[in-house]
Amino acid sequence: MAEESKSLDPEHTGETNGEQPVPTSVEAPPMTPPTQTTESVSDDDGSMTLIAHLTELRSRLIKCLLSVAVGSGVGYYFIDDIMHYLTVPVGKLYYMQPAEAFFTYIKIAVVVGFLLALPVIFYHVWRFFLPALTPAERLVLGIVVPVSVILFFLGLAFSFFLVFPAAIMFFKGFGNEELEALFSVNRYFEFVIMFVLPFGFVFELPLVITILGKLGFISSAFLRKYARIVIFLSFVIAAVISPTPDVFTQSMIALPMIALYGVGYLIVRFVLRK
Repeated sequence: MAEESKSLDPEHTGETNGEQPVPTSVEAPPMTPPTQTTESVSDDDGSMTLIAHLTELRSRLIKCLLSVAVGSGVGYYFIDDIMHYLTVPVGKLYYMQPAEAFFTYIKIAVVVGFLLALPVIFYHVWRFFLPALTPAERLVLGIVVPVSVILFFLGLAFSFFLVFPAAIMFFKGFGNEELEALFSVNRYFEFVIMFVLPFGFVFELPLVITILGKLGFISSAFLRKYARIVIFLSFVIAAVISPTPDVFTQSMIALPMIALYGVGYLIVRFVLRK
């Protein structure tokens, strides 16, 4: 019986006959679908993941910094011409320390580079928020962003070419035979920035008023009602952001602010009809 059972064993029979054993079918492990990692660019609904947002933010920050660096290089290349236009209101400048002129040139080049790169920076900011906006919001931002950049540069130009020379002449008027004005290049450049830059933001006032009027938050009656308070606050803000405590400089900042408020009022009343 042992021999008979041995002969009926399939594995033993294959081995004794010299035949290869027939391999039994091995069941393959189930294929698991690839899991979506956090490095994926988008979900099934098309929305970007957190890692994708951070990656895009880093990419756009690098591009903005590169644009500032390129603009700074251009500014340093034309530093002599830039210094010529900056010193027109005062004439000759002096530097009191050996490295003062060099570091002032670097500051001027960086500021010029930032101003040249400002349209690129606004473009990348707009592109970063673009996927989260509706078509109507994209259209509005497509108008607001260029207009804000143009108004900012208009404010800088208005201040530097019209208001700033008058301010310099006012301050130089305090000199006499015993008191001569000697402007340090570093202090003079800091004064230019502190004087000119606020006008760039002040010139955004009509745009802000127009947006608020379009959204229905304010009306022409509202602007007319609070006009006196705005005039008072204009001088208060001018006193805060003015680089000097004199009344002349504060008035040169406050009066354009009041005029721009009036422009915003006219737009809301006669263009928006509110």
